[in-house]
Amino acid sequence: MRVFQYIFDVGAWTVAIVVAVWLRYEFAFSDTNWIAMLLICVVAAAAQLIAGLMLSLYRRRYQVGSFDEVLSLTGSVLLTAAVIGIPILVFGAQIGVPRSTPVIAAPLAFLAMALTRYFRRVVQERQSRPTDQAAPVLVYGAGFVGSSLVKRMRTDPQSRFNPVGIVDDAPQLANAVRSGLRVLGTGADLPRIARDTGATSLVVAIARADASMLQRISDYAAEADLRVLVMPPLDDILEGRRGMGDLREISIEDIIGRHPVDTDVATVAGYLTDKRVLVTGAGGSIGAELCRQIAKFGPAELMMLDRDESSLQAVQISISGHGLLHTRDVVLADIRDRDAMLALMDERRPHVVFHAAALKHLPMLEQYPDEAWKTNVLGSRNVLEAAFAAGVETFVNISTDKAANPTSVLGHSKRLAERLTASFAERGQGRYLSVRFGNVLGSRGSMLPTFTALIEAGGPLTVTHPDITRYFMTIPEACQLVVQAGGIGRPGEVLILDMGEPVKILDVAKRMIRMSGKPIEIVYTGLRPHEKLHEELIGAGEHDDRPFHQKITHAQGEPLNVDELDKNRWDDHWTRESQSAKARNDAEQAHVGGATAPIIPGAFGIGGTR
Repeated sequence: MRVFQYIFDVGAWTVAIVVAVWLRYEFAFSDTNWIAMLLICVVAAAAQLIAGLMLSLYRRRYQVGSFDEVLSLTGSVLLTAAVIGIPILVFGAQIGVPRSTPVIAAPLAFLAMALTRYFRRVVQERQSRPTDQAAPVLVYGAGFVGSSLVKRMRTDPQSRFNPVGIVDDAPQLANAVRSGLRVLGTGADLPRIARDTGATSLVVAIARADASMLQRISDYAAEADLRVLVMPPLDDILEGRRGMGDLREISIEDIIGRHPVDTDVATVAGYLTDKRVLVTGAGGSIGAELCRQIAKFGPAELMMLDRDESSLQAVQISISGHGLLHTRDVVLADIRDRDAMLALMDERRPHVVFHAAALKHLPMLEQYPDEAWKTNVLGSRNVLEAAFAAGVETFVNISTDKAANPTSVLGHSKRLAERLTASFAERGQGRYLSVRFGNVLGSRGSMLPTFTALIEAGGPLTVTHPDITRYFMTIPEACQLVVQAGGIGRPGEVLILDMGEPVKILDVAKRMIRMSGKPIEIVYTGLRPHEKLHEELIGAGEHDDRPFHQKITHAQGEPLNVDELDKNRWDDHWTRESQSAKARNDAEQAHVGGATAPIIPGAFGIGGTR
């Protein structure tokens, strides 16, 4: 209990009551009934103690001088005023105490109590300032997150950072004060602000900053020679996985792939909660993150299927906290094995299937198109047939932007998987749909890890073409949209995720080299066979309709029955293409700004509107 604070509060009431009576009698002390006044002070002291204990005012529940403590203090003062006011209102004339005493005394007492708490808070905060060893930083963002971060830094003597100013682009916040610091200007003013304050770093404190905003802020900071730090995602902070002070240096993933997603939790929970869910390819980058996100919605059972036991162990550790591999949540199987898929589905009877297992490396599949057929086409067929036989309610096929107007082995094989999925939707049992999106950042063998390895090795950094562009999104954000799409997709649809604007690979390479501080050379290697200069998310004949979610387009899939698959025509087509690929690629390189000419599809089940 805060004894000394209570003693001061009693003193505040005593002085306030005396002053209230004297003011009423215009300081005519001879008219004062001292005994009655003393009795009122005693009653006020007792009432303040009881009210304070009831409202936890003296139980150290509140931070000194906080808004919550002020609310509790207000309640205790009102209760105390009521306790002393009712007797004075009834007997005031008989005992010589003015009826206006509690009306005058209450605000005086409240003011005195509030001021003492404010001064105590000021003293505590001054004693808790960061040391001189703390690095001077600017905070970008004067909203709730920025204000909270500034307050935390300024009241933590162990903080590595000492905020010296705030930056915000909103004109109405110019010269605004947040937690004792002034908004010194906008991002364009960073060079001047950095010189004036001596700041060495810039902390981005904006809750839902997307890639374009972070890129702009990073460019401002580069002009001011400031190191850029970012906070963890807001979801991580709210869920307790990270703290507000867990700052890290901005990464290339933040700059090109951050697209904050609003998830309709009710829609998602409706088809995942208390359901048996199977994820194929659970050991891969997309599959593993899907499992982690699905687990949050409380499925009755989460089955993680992969043919790589080490990858299964890694995802089990991330979800269950152990990698014993002895539980039924991990399933070691290959989607190429039709009998295994049928037996698994028949035994485990999943309600929902996310089919993420696939081969994905374009140049590798150009060399081995037969493997794409076995895994991406026949493997998908096996999973679809097994799911249909088991009465699966929702089937979500994970596709790629390369399936839109496909030109490569990878694109054609994933396009076939989309069409097969649409054909099962026509059978009228369950929702069978596909979700299509572009490149994800950080997946195994993807561009960014490759670029990082090349830079660490001293270069050169290889880029296929100076004008090549790609769509990018972080893995967690892509999987959030995939899970959301599974809740709103209709049978036979291809749901296409909005991945923002395409990013020029050369710009990414230059930025990564600049961030590394190393003199790395860039070498152009030329487009690989069947590689597009610019990827597309929406194919010919598909429309950008977004009836349910602002970042998810609904297109109607083109069905292809299983018996229409023709392996011989697939083989013939890619044999011809491999012979002509080099000549076609050389012609495209001669026209730097042109796009790769589309391959005319053969009659192996990839035909249709282009």
